[in-house]
Amino acid sequence: MPYRLILASASPARLSTLRQAGLSPEVIVSGVDESQVVAADAAELALQLARLKAATVADGLQDDPAPTGLPSMIIVGCDSVLELDGEAYGKPDSAEIAVQRWQAMRGRTGVLHTGHQVILDNGRQLGRTASTVVHFADLSDAEITAYVETGEPLVVAGAFTLDGLGGAFVTGIEGDPHNVVGISLPLLREMLLDLGIAWRDLWSTTR
Repeated sequence: MPYRLILASASPARLSTLRQAGLSPEVIVSGVDESQVVAADAAELALQLARLKAATVADGLQDDPAPTGLPSMIIVGCDSVLELDGEAYGKPDSAEIAVQRWQAMRGRTGVLHTGHQVILDNGRQLGRTASTVVHFADLSDAEITAYVETGEPLVVAGAFTLDGLGGAFVTGIEGDPHNVVGISLPLLREMLLDLGIAWRDLWSTTR
């Protein structure tokens, strides 16, 4: 049975990860104000943000009648948060904050939490969080400045990437590497199975 897979996220890394796994999602950005969401801890914050993104896109699609013959719809919302010293860190608001973050992160270990929310057009939904331990290299001040000047840390949760320029500054991880990029493929597969959808049924013949 064909499915219409919708990624409720503007992240190019999440889209690329899904495409590399053989899926062909369409992107609908939720446009939610993430700063208004609060939670008890970093893992719960990531999940709440993912839920909000998916629900916002789902609500918008309810007002947009689907054409006849449209495949069953799967909406996937994700959001990532880095936990360090019990604090939750999303995207830094400025280069100065990104530098401060890296000065605190270097040579240390954090946990990258990614919330996942799946909503089906039959009303069923499921939310879970994946967590991956991340070990950071002990960067010099000059390396931090140079990295922040590239602009990459300003647009990603935790001010680092695993699949970009920041990959050289991550000395190791414990857990799913896809989760650090922004979406855990193993977790998403398990969630879909629990909702009665086989992962292989989402594979596309064109990539």
